[in-house]
Amino acid sequence: MATKKTTTEEKAVKNTVLAGVVVKAAMQKTVVVKVTRFEKHPKYQKYMTLTKKYKVHDENGIAKVGDKVEIVETRPISKDKHFTLVTK
Repeated sequence: MATKKTTTEEKAVKNTVLAGVVVKAAMQKTVVVKVTRFEKHPKYQKYMTLTKKYKVHDENGIAKVGDKVEIVETRPISKDKHFTLVTK
């Protein structure tokens, strides 16, 4: 049997796209986005609402508090920022 050789071109790239709401827009070129997801607990079989906040790079400063936005994972921009703003 022939084994498949993996090259650098075949490696998967993380392109995580998340949707959330802007909760803070006081910093320059950075907004805080709250992402909410609905998951089932593996042991107790109960559904839970889980939220997480991400610092997101907003180059043009167009996002305002309360806007629904999409964010995409990217290379690390700073210590805390690993996402950029896609749409408003």
